[in-house]
Amino acid sequence: MSSLSPPAHKIWWKEPIERVEIMWIGICIVWGLLMTFMMPYWHVVGKQNLSNEAYRITPAYFQKKAQEVVDKHTVRVETDQKIPVVAPPVGSDVYLVARLWEWWPILELKKDQSYRLHISSMDWQHGFSLQPANINAQIMPGYDMVITVTPNKAGTYSVVCNEFCGIGHHKMVGKIYVKE
Repeated sequence: MSSLSPPAHKIWWKEPIERVEIMWIGICIVWGLLMTFMMPYWHVVGKQNLSNEAYRITPAYFQKKAQEVVDKHTVRVETDQKIPVVAPPVGSDVYLVARLWEWWPILELKKDQSYRLHISSMDWQHGFSLQPANINAQIMPGYDMVITVTPNKAGTYSVVCNEFCGIGHHKMVGKIYVKE
């Protein structure tokens, strides 16, 4: 027999299956079912994924809402670009604007208090990544993403864009301060 001659006439599904193969197929099925049921379990019980809301909105209206909050709750200005630091009241709606290539404004939140964080893009698709908390959301123009956040550790958190948004993408880093 050579590699050019056809294989012996066998019907593959009538061949006996080795015991080890059956064991591995069983392990794969059990593991797949386990992982399928763990995803909703950890979402609900382990609070691993954020439940968020999304609403249609125009960029101009979202910018207006964000500007109202900034005008009302600015406590100081930081950086060379004069970005306002906003300290909203506990339990309020806070707004974070994504635009080429910045997050605006800087937020100052209180530890162990809940806020409704509204995020939207003014121009392109951006990715909201809160580090080191590892919270991720996709931010699209025309949509108001609302995430309820309750910071449980004081410190400075970085807001990083994790969707490539152009030549200044690497500089699109914002801040959220969490105070005691």
